[in-house]
Amino acid sequence: MPRLSRPALALACAMPLAVIAAPAAPARAGGVGAIEALRLKMAAERVSILRDKWGIAHVYGNTDADAVFGMVYAQAEDDFKRIELNYINAMGRLAEVEGEKALYQDLRMKLFITPELLKSQYQASPAWLKKLMGAWADGLNFYLHTHPDVQPRLLTRFEPWMALSFSEGSIGGDIESIDLKQLEAFYSKAPQRPQAMPALAMEKEPSGSNGFAIAPALSKSGHALLMINPHTSFYFRPEIHVVSRQGLNAYGAVTWGQFFVYQGFNERLGWMHTSGGADVIDEFVESIAEQDGKLVYQYGKEQRAVRALAIRLPYKTAQGMAEKTVTAYFTHHGPIVREQDGKWVAVALMNEPLKALTQSYVRTKARNYAAFYKAMELRTNSSNNTVYADADGNIAYFHGNFVPVRDAAFDYTKPVDGSNPATDWKGLHAVKDTIQLFNPKNGWIQNTNNWPFSAAGPYSPRRQDYPAYMSVYPENARGIHAVRMLQNQQDFTLDSLIAAAYDSQLTAFEPLLPQLVRAYDESPASDLLKAGLTEQISLLRDWNMRYSLNSVPTSLAIYWLQELVKTHGAAAREKRMPVLDYLGSQISTQQRLEALTRASSRLESDFGSWKTPWGEINRFQRLSGDVVQSFDDDKPSIPIPYASGNWGALAAYGPLTPPKTRRIYGERGNSFVAAVEFGPRIRAKSILAGGQSSDPASPHFLDQAEMYARGEFKEVLFYREDVEKNLERKYHPGE
Repeated sequence: MPRLSRPALALACAMPLAVIAAPAAPARAGGVGAIEALRLKMAAERVSILRDKWGIAHVYGNTDADAVFGMVYAQAEDDFKRIELNYINAMGRLAEVEGEKALYQDLRMKLFITPELLKSQYQASPAWLKKLMGAWADGLNFYLHTHPDVQPRLLTRFEPWMALSFSEGSIGGDIESIDLKQLEAFYSKAPQRPQAMPALAMEKEPSGSNGFAIAPALSKSGHALLMINPHTSFYFRPEIHVVSRQGLNAYGAVTWGQFFVYQGFNERLGWMHTSGGADVIDEFVESIAEQDGKLVYQYGKEQRAVRALAIRLPYKTAQGMAEKTVTAYFTHHGPIVREQDGKWVAVALMNEPLKALTQSYVRTKARNYAAFYKAMELRTNSSNNTVYADADGNIAYFHGNFVPVRDAAFDYTKPVDGSNPATDWKGLHAVKDTIQLFNPKNGWIQNTNNWPFSAAGPYSPRRQDYPAYMSVYPENARGIHAVRMLQNQQDFTLDSLIAAAYDSQLTAFEPLLPQLVRAYDESPASDLLKAGLTEQISLLRDWNMRYSLNSVPTSLAIYWLQELVKTHGAAAREKRMPVLDYLGSQISTQQRLEALTRASSRLESDFGSWKTPWGEINRFQRLSGDVVQSFDDDKPSIPIPYASGNWGALAAYGPLTPPKTRRIYGERGNSFVAAVEFGPRIRAKSILAGGQSSDPASPHFLDQAEMYARGEFKEVLFYREDVEKNLERKYHPGE
């Protein structure tokens, strides 16, 4: 059977572009009518919001639905634009506000998420969840109704089914793993050019998190402890407390616009998600052909019809709204997302909005390990591991949750042959069969987005006991650091656990720095390169490999390692080696010394001297409430001692993109951090990057920034009597 020709493919894939005169954004019409406004006002009267002295919202409602109403209303008060942006993006409507540049980002979302799917899942939802989704929409609509000065970019009204579009809470969902350039190359039929690796000034700060759990035997109080340490982009999640008389009492970090606490605790237990773990996304190479004018794909001995779906993609232009329609293609594996060696590639990933939203919410109300485990059995927490602790003294770890069963004969780290039925997923692994820990004898658990085989020291899971696809990440510098801080320790308290999580050692330098010093020592005295590095090597030789504000060696070492990554990072990726492993084994003496010369020159150029302390370079700055922050060396900023998680810093801090300034301004890393003790009465401490509010005029825009820089935590006000004693404002939504 002939393969589909390129001209036929081009004709089949894209429909003509048509420009339609229309306003760039809808008016506020279609909001709340008089009767609905009265209903929403009555709902608001059932909710109390208590803002404590840090501006943290403590939301109290009679029912869970009342609490959800108040919870999203309070979030909208703090940062409506982030809520709206999250749902614009989740529903594949970003181009309607950002323009044509976002077309394929929208297409990527619409390959999986459609209003029709979400509406049908909403109708299939249990009554209790429908009530929560309805309350969610009501809370946001009431906020817009009572704040006519707020002009949404697109979403002037929220419908209950929309809550299902953003149901899991991760900083980057599974769908976002699909390469946009390859997706565009396939569906636009633009010729795909080889992509050069960008030459970054420094290795991008990794997304992810740290989670530690301490058993009662190792805590001074005899109670379990939990360290909640997400490494997200700053301001990605606010801090909130939500309580109802139906048993909801959750405190922690909520992703803007969602009605469940994503990482946090209740009065009985706590949960911390760390990104990554199991392989949850696979690609299938499909054998496509044309038969009787229709597309088919080979599957075993049969030929199946390729499903085609016309997807509308409206987008904003200077003249009004335009629209492009793309015909997307699907096999039973999933949508076609790119082409490889002339063949189409489909992607398979989790797409269970209803179950995912259910799991995300019900775990916040679990009161013991059995109930939490039951929530995990929904198996829709696809992109995360979970570190757990509770008031019964249990600590636990789940490495992934959604883990497809596969034939171990195939290498799923690469696209597999979709025409071979043996490569298909064969359901999901039961939770009991995944990699996990429950009360390991060593008394502690850690995960830093690394492999699980060091999660509990000698009592960790064994690699040989599980399929390779259950753990795809290697060990990392933070994992090595975490084990060191937890092993052989006794009498942990909240403060000592925080101190361990903020330990200043940079473990990535431990194997690399001695190689640099040795390279210098072994170079001949006549080497001109060596002659220019004598003072630098002397400082680095004596450095304890700990960051601090006043440390010159910290600056020099980090700039040196950045230079090495910039020069050799692409080669490491080509060899599929972790970049630090590559630098430790694959580069020459001369290359190590040359990188130090370049680092010294860069510091000289940017700061006037290579002897610049780290605190002069590494800064915190928040100038506006914009979703994308800008930075200015001439405006006030705060010195920060922390460093990139790439270098083994547990308290991670770094930029998202190559800096456009001389100084380094953090955008990702420690954001919301909390330490919790699960005694008869909850005790916890927390800190936020900057503050709770996105409004520069608010006293809570930067009120935690100096504490954040010092690693100083505030006491969490978990009990109402403590909130009342530290009360800033008490009100009903709309007041």
